[in-house]
Amino acid sequence: MLMRTDPFRELDRLTQQMLGTRGTLARPAVMPMDAWREGDRFVVEFDLPGVAVDSIDLDVERNVVTVKAERPAPENDMELIAAERPRGVFSRQLVLGDNLDLEHITANYDSGVLTLLIPVAEQAKPRKINVTSSGDHGPQAIDSGAGRTLTGDIEGSATKHAVPA
Repeated sequence: MLMRTDPFRELDRLTQQMLGTRGTLARPAVMPMDAWREGDRFVVEFDLPGVAVDSIDLDVERNVVTVKAERPAPENDMELIAAERPRGVFSRQLVLGDNLDLEHITANYDSGVLTLLIPVAEQAKPRKINVTSSGDHGPQAIDSGAGRTLTGDIEGSATKHAVPA
């Protein structure tokens, strides 16, 4: 479902988190996420507290989902006493498998959490396959080996008949 391919990006993310650097377009800040499968859909949640919904940009290209957001620095001249919350640009890319339906992704932003719901593609869902016969052989008798004969057609249900010993 979700493929992780760039170990250096994760190292970059960890370094930024430890050093508290600001996110830029070239080096976006950390965007923590959780992902899981829930029935016939894949759920991804991103933590984006304090981000305005109109600054969130969500793109899908082939099987890559890109989420970008920005939390700008305060514009007025104030003396900061503590500045621990990350500011700047946040970005995250997810490489998704072919078993997800990227045409029907829905996104919701509530209480600082961006939630993506990605349905599992129809061709990836488990399904039953009916078995039919290619010939019409008519009724057949099958010896069950227990003193009974089963009769019926090849596709239909068999009926039981007792055979005298």
